[in-house]
Amino acid sequence: MTTAAKINETLGTGRRKTSVARVRVRPGEGKIVVNGRPLSEFFANEQDRYSVISALELCDRRNAVDIVITVSGGGTTGQSGACRMGIARALKLMDPTLEEPIRKNRLLTRDSRMKERKKFGFRGARRGTQFSKR
Repeated sequence: MTTAAKINETLGTGRRKTSVARVRVRPGEGKIVVNGRPLSEFFANEQDRYSVISALELCDRRNAVDIVITVSGGGTTGQSGACRMGIARALKLMDPTLEEPIRKNRLLTRDSRMKERKKFGFRGARRGTQFSKR
């Protein structure tokens, strides 16, 4: 990639659970590439694909920008949520007038819920040991 192409890029980082997504947004035709693969190939689940493009649909930028995403950690749902937040942050930097609708739809707010830790004396976060009568 040339330096001239990088000048128009806007960067955004999104996080959800243990997933981290680094998003590059630049003017284009609506192509979305996630870890080197097209969006429809990377996210097989329709709900995850919709989660990724929700910020673009909200701002009516679906066919106006190209997006390159590098995402790691967690599962597919966490990764799609991280991508959504990264795209929303990049769109906000690209066009500050979009901040209000993006913020109203809670696309900039980090979901603080994480995996609950295992407790001492239990088999997991809440599951105890099996009861034995004898």
